[in-house]
Amino acid sequence: MQDRSMILIVSSAAIVLALFSGVALGKGMAFKRLNPQGTASDLPFSHAVVAGDTIYIAGTLGVDPETGKPPEDAKAEARLVLDGIQKKLELAGADMDDLVSVQVFCPDLALYEDFNAVYRTYFRDGYPARAFIGSGPLLRGTRFEIQAIAVKR
Repeated sequence: MQDRSMILIVSSAAIVLALFSGVALGKGMAFKRLNPQGTASDLPFSHAVVAGDTIYIAGTLGVDPETGKPPEDAKAEARLVLDGIQKKLELAGADMDDLVSVQVFCPDLALYEDFNAVYRTYFRDGYPARAFIGSGPLLRGTRFEIQAIAVKR
């Protein structure tokens, strides 16, 4: 009985030390901030942040890199925004099938089916959890903005 008590005390102490030293909480984990070549570097955010095996993708728009405006066609814009997400994932050493959560912001919910027609073509191994959220106007007059989280497998 006394040996079991000692084991419990030592185990409990080890857990408490691990928690307070930050080991269990990821304290001291290095973050890698990614800004793809050709993106504005004066913006007050990173386009993606890698923390361990998790990748956080900032809100991404589907704009033509030459004009800075969205294309006339909603499906073409959906391809641009998804290509932007894909590029950021590749910089982090991941791909679209590593996405675990996606939030799509769209001021016009009537574009749901158009977006889905394009979205389906970007995945091989099933789909991440996703929300398609009706929003107010988006930056640069875009129809879609995507924010996402991925975990490298």
